[in-house]
Amino acid sequence: MSKRILVVLTVFLAIAFAAGCGSKTEVVDSGTYPGTIKKVEADKREIYVNLEEGKILELYFTDETVLTKNDKPAEFSELAAGQKVKVTVERTGNRLDPTAVNILE
Repeated sequence: MSKRILVVLTVFLAIAFAAGCGSKTEVVDSGTYPGTIKKVEADKREIYVNLEEGKILELYFTDETVLTKNDKPAEFSELAAGQKVKVTVERTGNRLDPTAVNILE
């Protein structure tokens, strides 16, 4: 019986570890970066952006974040996974504040 519990526990821990590793986000220097939206969480006003160099950014929009589409004002509801974007971020410690997000498509 204890072997069965050990096997179940090992499988559970392996699944939990794999799930946690798949969504590691990065902190980058202040600047402008091209990328693709991986995920949009509208209720949190948050997006995840895959950068071209393979990093993933987690960005929470603030009242000061300027959102544009092809350099024209846009609404948060226009954001969708798979869109190409250019994000301008300001690094404050280990936090990234998006100052501008431009939807390129």
